[in-house]
Amino acid sequence: MATHAYRLFASTVLAGVLLVWLYRATHVPSRSSGARWWAWLGLSAAELWFGFYWVLTLSVRWSPVYRRAFPDQLSRRYKEEQLPGVDIFVCTADPTVEPPMLVISTVLSVMAYDYPQEVCKALASILQEVPSGAQEMHKDLTDRVNSVVNSGKIPDVSKYKLRGFSKWSENTSFRDHPSIVQILIDGNKRKATDVDGNVLPTLVYLAREKRPQEHRHFKAGSLNALIRVSSVISNSPVIMNVDCDMYSNNSGSIRDALCFFQDEEQSQDIAFVQYPQNFENVVHNDIYGNPINSVNEKGVRYGCPLEDVITGLQIQCRGWRSVYHNPPRKGFLGMAPTSLGQILVQHKRWTEGFLQISLSKYSPFLLGHRKIRLGLQMGYSVCGFWALNSFPTLYYVTIPSLCFLNGISLFPEITSPWLVPFAYVVVAAYSCSLVESRQCGDTAVEWWNAQRMWLFRRITSYLLAAIDTIRRMLGITESGFTLTTKVTDSQALERYKKGMMEFGSFSAMFVIIATVALLNLACMMLGVAKVLLHKGAMSLGAMFVQAVLCALIVAINFPVYEALFLRKDSGGLPASVSLISLCIVMPFCILPTNLYL
Repeated sequence: MATHAYRLFASTVLAGVLLVWLYRATHVPSRSSGARWWAWLGLSAAELWFGFYWVLTLSVRWSPVYRRAFPDQLSRRYKEEQLPGVDIFVCTADPTVEPPMLVISTVLSVMAYDYPQEVCKALASILQEVPSGAQEMHKDLTDRVNSVVNSGKIPDVSKYKLRGFSKWSENTSFRDHPSIVQILIDGNKRKATDVDGNVLPTLVYLAREKRPQEHRHFKAGSLNALIRVSSVISNSPVIMNVDCDMYSNNSGSIRDALCFFQDEEQSQDIAFVQYPQNFENVVHNDIYGNPINSVNEKGVRYGCPLEDVITGLQIQCRGWRSVYHNPPRKGFLGMAPTSLGQILVQHKRWTEGFLQISLSKYSPFLLGHRKIRLGLQMGYSVCGFWALNSFPTLYYVTIPSLCFLNGISLFPEITSPWLVPFAYVVVAAYSCSLVESRQCGDTAVEWWNAQRMWLFRRITSYLLAAIDTIRRMLGITESGFTLTTKVTDSQALERYKKGMMEFGSFSAMFVIIATVALLNLACMMLGVAKVLLHKGAMSLGAMFVQAVLCALIVAINFPVYEALFLRKDSGGLPASVSLISLCIVMPFCILPTNLYL
């Protein structure tokens, strides 16, 4: 019933979008109007793209599927020794941005899965038996690990105990070294037990070979190296890939996934099971609108910073299916970025990878033609075209405001019936977004913060990703891999807990955000003053939509104004960002529009 209601609602929104396009096509101003004609043309192109992209997003809402796992039935049907072996991969790249103790905590959490070795019970018994001793052991481990990270050297004692570490010598570096494999715990030997005598799972350390002259293929290279090692040591039929900052929060996650793999009726074509990404450190009213993203699959292709997406698409094109499983108890919890810069850089990397896929032979519409359903192709393209939203969004949050400042009308008057489709599309789309957010458990403030981050990502991460992709296609630059730091300054963390947006440094992204915010503030103040002083309040009807749009952009940028003018802590915007933004905004506010349109 809900699905049919949404489809009916979407049909009415589509009718409104078509009417907006019709208005733009039938009310084009004459070429002699100069700036208004150019602004109208650009606005029409932006609205054409927004409508097309909105149709793409329908694919992920048109026919939703909800899944449940029944691990109790799995246990009744299969004995413990009949369950398939599972290899768990945990990758890390840089000890400075991904602290080793974070990785160790993740490894310990996945070793505690409720699977034949019964590791979960063993760890619980250790903590219950000697809590103070366990704390001392953990502190000692932390000190030893941090000492190695700070000194960059492995103690001779560790080299003696673990021969694999002896390969790390003064003649090697993290960019130039042979493959290093060390079995830390051999689960095949009955001596590898916990204090209660339970056999521990096998634990293997791998540092894949790296040479300066050879491309290492980023995370895809690491995963393929792990697959090769796995095939020799265990050759397990099931592989779980876990990010180093995503620890297990549900000891039954493996059994839940096996419910789909072992299903006699539907498991024949299931290739991988995905769990959503959730964060434990998200503050109330999540100021950064952290998204849900998940990747959990087997086999990785090379070619771009998001090889896992290419791999998943190719698996689907071969006739396999994926399962998205979101159990009541979260399967994994991780650390969300706690500063605006971190999350924008992270989104830039994702967006650049998605766009590279969409513009390559791996495009869902090319690779998936006649292989996967059109709806799935559209679903992949929702992320694939993220970057292309940047240009129309940047146009929409700047040009109408500048035209409002100069008295150029771009929308129907407040008394015109043509205003109805514009108002309906906007109100309906954002009302639907708010309802979906509330259904997911978010507050209205969280939804508002998500709209702010939606704007910030589009005019910064998406824009720079599009520019870098174009430069890469022209051969000017090459693809890179940027890690998101998991280390946060204590003062910045305190501000994050208070719900304060963290800027704190100079960045081209912050310059763009500050420029758009200041431009709209200036246009709103000067535009309203011009109308009231020279034309009177009655003339505001022709500019009503632009005035509302400008006011909404100003309202959503309040944290930016706070960082520019009010905040005195180190998390505000530096003076250099303010100065550059002012220098960019002032000419646009002083010069007439026909000089830049």
